[in-house]
Amino acid sequence: MLRHFTRKLLLFAAAIVCAVIVVVVAFTRSNNDGTLPPAKPLEVLVADVEQRDVPIRSEWIGTLDGLVNAAIKAQVSGYILRAPYTEGSFVRKGQLLFEIDPRPFQAAVAEAKGELAKAKAERTQANSQLLQTKAQLAQAEANQRRTQLDVDRYTPLAKERAITAQEFDNAVQANIASKAQVEAARADVETAAAGIAAADASVEAERARVRTAELNLSFTRVTSLIDGIAGIAQAQVGDLVGPDSDPLTKVSTLDPIKVYFTVSEQEYLTGTRGKGLKLDLVLADGTTYRHKGRFFVVDREVDPRTGTIRMAGLFPNPGNTLRPGLYAKVRAVTATKRAALLVPQRAVMELQGSYQVAVVGPDNKVSIRRVKVGPRVDSFWVIEEGLQPGERVVVEGIQKVRPDAVVNPKVGS
Repeated sequence: MLRHFTRKLLLFAAAIVCAVIVVVVAFTRSNNDGTLPPAKPLEVLVADVEQRDVPIRSEWIGTLDGLVNAAIKAQVSGYILRAPYTEGSFVRKGQLLFEIDPRPFQAAVAEAKGELAKAKAERTQANSQLLQTKAQLAQAEANQRRTQLDVDRYTPLAKERAITAQEFDNAVQANIASKAQVEAARADVETAAAGIAAADASVEAERARVRTAELNLSFTRVTSLIDGIAGIAQAQVGDLVGPDSDPLTKVSTLDPIKVYFTVSEQEYLTGTRGKGLKLDLVLADGTTYRHKGRFFVVDREVDPRTGTIRMAGLFPNPGNTLRPGLYAKVRAVTATKRAALLVPQRAVMELQGSYQVAVVGPDNKVSIRRVKVGPRVDSFWVIEEGLQPGERVVVEGIQKVRPDAVVNPKVGS
């Protein structure tokens, strides 16, 4: 009984399926005339070729640096006693950064002052000696004048035999002896004068020694040479430092801050010579620095290895936000291109070093055209050759179009 019922159910289901197939086939035949419906034209986004004056911007990789970077070094040898400055903070010119143990230098100053006092005493003694020899010279000259007078008086008397020959000879010998005494006294004066000169030289030498000792003592206080941001200390309290040691720290003037960049030899020769350039700075995070920069200096020579020349610009840096060592892009308007033809950059296809665009004609047919491109300007590309003002180019769907294909253009940008 159950088997009989199942068989009837299957036969009924098969009949329904056959009826549905017949209806579908009949409907298909009644609606099919043997031809496919025409395909719709491909819809593409197009933009007009613009013609206008555009500024030409150049871009270079730049490195930031302080306007002045002072390496703070020890000028005398000794142990660091303290470093009272705050690392990374703003410091003033003359502010104490490090102090080296001053005791050896204080002792050197005291010793030099003692030697100076000794030299001054020796000079005083030499002055006294000079005065004494001058007095002796004056006495000898006076004696010689007296003996000369005796000779002058005795000479005519001797001729008249009014005096004995012995008396005249005694007067002559006495005069000769007094002259010798004068010469000896003069020699003593010259010697004493030389002693004075030597004493004066010794005093000056000791004074210089004192100044040197005092200068070395002042060098135990290592101060900032400029106003600026002080770096992290490279030496700690207790370290032995000296003139041959590495810098203790660096201090940099950061407002304004300097940016170095290099331009090619061709750019330099064609007009990028720096003067009058207004600079933009694009930071590593992609943001454009809010302050405009200005050209500062161009190097004296082109690097023959790279064919580039180094330039520098200055940017205001209130708050010392920018720091040396940062990399950034430097941009500047270097020229203006008159009546330039512009298309969106996404309308240009690059294929094996050549560039193509898809042009939509008045009949909405596509032609693939090779073009010569110029510089990029914002989101546009300057076209040097291959297009005319007002023509339409495909900016979206360019990979799907084929030459002579009819498309449905929609205006875009």
